[in-house]
Amino acid sequence: MTCASCVARVEKALARAPGVVSASVNLATERADVVARPGTELEALKHAVEDAGYGAAAIEEAKREAPARGALPDWWPVAAAALLAVPLVVPMAAEALGVHWTLPGRLQLALASLVQFWLGARFYRAGWGAAKARSGNMDLLVALGTSAAYGLSVYELFWGGGHLYFETSAALITFILLGKWLEARAKKRTTEAIRALNQLRPERARVRRDGREAEVPLAEVRLGDLVIVRPGERVPVDGEVREGRSHVDESLLTGESLPVAKARGARVTGGSINADGLLVVETRAIGSETMLARIIRLVEDAQAAKAPIQRVVDKVSAVFVPLVLLVALATLAAWGLSTGSWAAALLNAVAVLVIACPCALGLATPTAIMAGTGVAARRGILIKDAQALEIAHSITTVAFDKTGTLTEGRPALVALDAVAGDSRAALRLAAALQAGSNHPLARAVTASAEAKGVVPLPARETKALAGRGVQASVEGRVLYLGSSRLMRELGVDTGALAARERAPAREGRTVSWLAAEQGGVRNLVALLAFGDTVKPGAEQAVAQLRRLGVKTLMLTGDNEDAARAAAAALGIDAVRAGVLPEEKAQELAARRGPGAVVAMVGDGINDAPALAAADVGIAMATGTDVAMHTAGITLMRGDPRLIADAIDISRRTYRKILQGLFWAFFYNVIGIPLAALGFLNPLIAGGAMALSSVSVVANALGLRRWRGAPPGGGASPRERGQGDAPAPGLLEA
Repeated sequence: MTCASCVARVEKALARAPGVVSASVNLATERADVVARPGTELEALKHAVEDAGYGAAAIEEAKREAPARGALPDWWPVAAAALLAVPLVVPMAAEALGVHWTLPGRLQLALASLVQFWLGARFYRAGWGAAKARSGNMDLLVALGTSAAYGLSVYELFWGGGHLYFETSAALITFILLGKWLEARAKKRTTEAIRALNQLRPERARVRRDGREAEVPLAEVRLGDLVIVRPGERVPVDGEVREGRSHVDESLLTGESLPVAKARGARVTGGSINADGLLVVETRAIGSETMLARIIRLVEDAQAAKAPIQRVVDKVSAVFVPLVLLVALATLAAWGLSTGSWAAALLNAVAVLVIACPCALGLATPTAIMAGTGVAARRGILIKDAQALEIAHSITTVAFDKTGTLTEGRPALVALDAVAGDSRAALRLAAALQAGSNHPLARAVTASAEAKGVVPLPARETKALAGRGVQASVEGRVLYLGSSRLMRELGVDTGALAARERAPAREGRTVSWLAAEQGGVRNLVALLAFGDTVKPGAEQAVAQLRRLGVKTLMLTGDNEDAARAAAAALGIDAVRAGVLPEEKAQELAARRGPGAVVAMVGDGINDAPALAAADVGIAMATGTDVAMHTAGITLMRGDPRLIADAIDISRRTYRKILQGLFWAFFYNVIGIPLAALGFLNPLIAGGAMALSSVSVVANALGLRRWRGAPPGGGASPRERGQGDAPAPGLLEA
């Protein structure tokens, strides 16, 4: 396909095929996404495309096709056309310098014929296909324009005896071939995200079977196989560590810049890099079910999808070629009848035909979408569809779930007040009680002790007190750790720290008490307050959104005190606490409206209704699969700062779309009238047409230089000329 008119023809052909419900075709990726009824044959779809004058193959078949050994490079038609056209163009250039020299007419005919009918045959084939389908495309315009210049020259050579224009037709085809080659190279750069992701897949894996290790192709690895991953190797499968300890670099997949510690029971993802230890991984997912394969599918689908704005462009493109043909005919008639010089009239009509550029219109949106989704993937942001990317630029409000989105989603020891003032000694006693427990609060105590370098004392006769706490014997004393109810049952007076209890309670914290019994006397030792900790970067994320002009809202099922305390700490504009999942969706629906675009950020099953109800759903990949399937955007690591990045990428992508469409329309709105009025000769018109497509694609490629949402809401560091290093993400470490 060469232009938006080709897209419309292929879509119509597919839509008419038996069993097809809908078809969407992308010019930049040259891919069609077809929704069809069960039983629809792939061969029928291929035949429909072929009948429209194009070729088609299943995506998996196309991926398997390797270029033939010894095949010519893709630039050879441009080089061949240039070699044949140069002898024709040089005399024209020399004449401008006062040197009068030209090739014999028959030699000019021979050189021009090779360019016209050998190297330019592609334009005739595609143009004839369009004509048969009663539609038009760029190829038809090029074929008509160059044929007119070539035919006029043949007439003048044999019957007219006037000026020859063989250099015009040959140079036009050369310019256009050069433009299409440059355009193809630029488009290939927009798909670097996909190619880089595919390169993360190892081709072989080392498997332990029946006590023996063997290296096998990755396709032969089965679920449950034990895969050996040596230091420095890429993890070949998704699985669970069974033996060994190491650190794994997951930056290429999640954007997490620091290696993540892995030990027995930890999950690892195929494509990540094992750093410093040998791991034995039990395979849990293979082939298309691995995380990497799903990421690649998401990026491919997003890049192939058609953005809403593109549908408007497609409607314009549908009438573009017929309108250009009418303008060319009107130019021919007007110049011929008014001046009597039909040769000049024909050249002006040729200029109109070749400067018209429907391909630039067709490429402006998809190339920007491809570049935008690629740079987002590099940052650790997966955009599932082009519509989400386009809508996100106009987000006015971001609503957050609290637990797991802005907070870690697990309790942590946030305060410890000791009666005697020695908090480390109290923590040592509490850690002794909790050392063998898997309770969330117990893990919070042991994690705090480990972080502070506190070694727990040995405990004996540990016993859980159902619904109230735990007790154990430590250094000859019986220790109790539990709720206020347990303290009342034990007769422990908590009055010494009663004033300290009020602040955590107001903030929705869970309070536990530590008491010790010695010689039959029970005394209070310490108060422990547990709460969900705010994620690193959450406060910065809210500040970044504020600088982008986006309001923030917290929607949570948590209690009012805890929600308001977290919102105040983060600087969130509004809070609604104690809401059920369906009430979250209702709240978002009420906030949507003209000029109000609402995004929802969540990570749990209970967030799915709200994610679906929002204009744009944003899910944390650290949450549930249900949330990720519902959302249009997935953040590959649980960093809320990526939300501002996603909005910034969307704004820049939308800006590139508008810039591309402006340039595409500018070329045509300015160029066609100039050509019709005789101010552009066909050579300049051909060069301008070739340049228009290349410039539109090159403009979209500017997105690849994006390195992160600016901290102050202005230009990014790279745009300010600081040349910072690339941030880690799906594609860069």
